[in-house]
Amino acid sequence: MAEEKVLISKSAVALVLGTSLWVLIAIRDRAKVVPHLSETSAGIFEIVIFILAAITLVQILTHYRLFDWLRYQIARWRLSVTRQLWLISAMTFGLSAMLDNITMTIVFTQLTRLFFKGKNLLIAVSAVIIAANAGGAFSPIGDVTTTMLWLNDKFTAAEIIRFAFGPAAIIYLVSTALLVMQIKEGRIDPPEEQGFKFLRSEKLVIGFAVGSFSLPFIVNLIGLRPYFGLLLGLGITWIVIDILRRYLPEHRTHFTASIEDFLRDADISTLQFFVGILLAVSALDYLGILNSASALLLGHAPTLERLVTGSSLVGVLSAIVDNVPLTAAAMHIIKTTDASVWALVALAVGTGGSILLIGSAAGIAAMGLVKDLTFTSYLKVATIPAIVGYIAGIGMWYLQHLALRI
Repeated sequence: MAEEKVLISKSAVALVLGTSLWVLIAIRDRAKVVPHLSETSAGIFEIVIFILAAITLVQILTHYRLFDWLRYQIARWRLSVTRQLWLISAMTFGLSAMLDNITMTIVFTQLTRLFFKGKNLLIAVSAVIIAANAGGAFSPIGDVTTTMLWLNDKFTAAEIIRFAFGPAAIIYLVSTALLVMQIKEGRIDPPEEQGFKFLRSEKLVIGFAVGSFSLPFIVNLIGLRPYFGLLLGLGITWIVIDILRRYLPEHRTHFTASIEDFLRDADISTLQFFVGILLAVSALDYLGILNSASALLLGHAPTLERLVTGSSLVGVLSAIVDNVPLTAAAMHIIKTTDASVWALVALAVGTGGSILLIGSAAGIAAMGLVKDLTFTSYLKVATIPAIVGYIAGIGMWYLQHLALRI
């Protein structure tokens, strides 16, 4: 949290913290450490390799202009301000579930800058942040915290969609409706339209890259871990790109970057942060500290009400504390095998960060793109809509849970 103040990378701090804890444990209890740490390392590898493959595929889609095409299509419709905001936020919500909420925030924030000005721009970007977080929360691949829970077998892909889609949609709809009420109506003058046409080879690459995101679900049905599917899709897409670059000079001329370039541009620092945090949390679990925290927060035999309250508080806390360590800790603190409750945890952690601008990676990314979007301006425009939407979403989950139990 203090990274910007002390000017020391949070990834470096996380790595030192995680490894140092295990060094101290090994000094005290070497015999039991190796098997426990081997299991922890396998889980960390699975998460990191999954995220790295997903990042690379999204970079491929960006490089091959899929998102530029979306911008062009929206510009052609010449919608009013309100309709434009609903359309952009709805696309953010849907695509964040299929691809990645941080990338979708960047893409659609850039889009809003083309169409909105002044306070309307702040409102539109706030809507994009909330929609991206809500969309990512009901999909196993939409948000890194949801992916962490999915890969740790807290729920299946079908279960997270079943239990979290309705509440996530309520959070998005309620928050966006309250934001739209603040907007100054009018008609948007879009930027000058230019023709947009994909090369045939470009369509082929986009098709393989998008299709790759379906493979984790397919391989999971036959008992393989989801990262196998994403690695398979990345490998196939990689081969297709290399073949096109070798045998189609036109393709090589238009698209000079290779997969190696995309891998070099990947945010390795963030992946190292995940590794350090997951090592640290697993050390606390080994020492029994998280069991004590679970007993203190939820009791030894937690009721549904205490689970809902605890999960909701974790979600609110995610507006201040980084989501990754919170989720990693929650996996050990919350003692339940109920997939519906774990869907609530994913929902709370994923959308609670929308309450404050600094509470989610999507918010931080948008803040870097729009200079007028500050902590204070977001607080004035979006915090209350985000809180109301969050409460409505938790309430929707509770009603849905009760209805499924009847």
